[in-house]
Amino acid sequence: MAERTRVIEVVPYDPAWKEQFQQIKNMIEGFIGDLILGIEHVGSTSVEGLPAKPIIDLDVVMEDYSVLPAIVERLAKEGFKHQGNLGIEGREAFERTIPDNFMKYHLYVCPKDAKGYLEHIAFRDYLRSNEAARQEYASLKDKLAEQHRYDIDSYCDGKSEFVTSILQQTQSIDSHPKK
Repeated sequence: MAERTRVIEVVPYDPAWKEQFQQIKNMIEGFIGDLILGIEHVGSTSVEGLPAKPIIDLDVVMEDYSVLPAIVERLAKEGFKHQGNLGIEGREAFERTIPDNFMKYHLYVCPKDAKGYLEHIAFRDYLRSNEAARQEYASLKDKLAEQHRYDIDSYCDGKSEFVTSILQQTQSIDSHPKK
């Protein structure tokens, strides 16, 4: 099971997150680069200027589920435990079982056409290009982190309406994600 956040800590954007993502990406590509289409930095740490929980989210993009067994096998040899989809269709979670020198990160493997992956990209790109939405989301995250310091479920639930409204806007603008 994925490690649950004990204390909700939202911190100011850190430019080092971009470098950490690149280093983790390079490591993962070294293990499975020939099996995948790419690796995307998603989540709040991927949006410059946006406060975030200091955890890098990575979506590893595969063509389809036919390559998943080979990915699971190779990642297992490198110290990653396959956790299944954790209740979210179209996303396979992996937990690092051996220490490395990176900040905390979540690793997900997704088919290129998975709804969750496409939504991650659409949401990220919208926030990157829309200052007002980025500021509104930052304020919401700070408020929720304060209100629900020890309750990750309530923190996430509190963001749902905002995220859904942004995704609805992105679907009306463009149904194809950008990289």
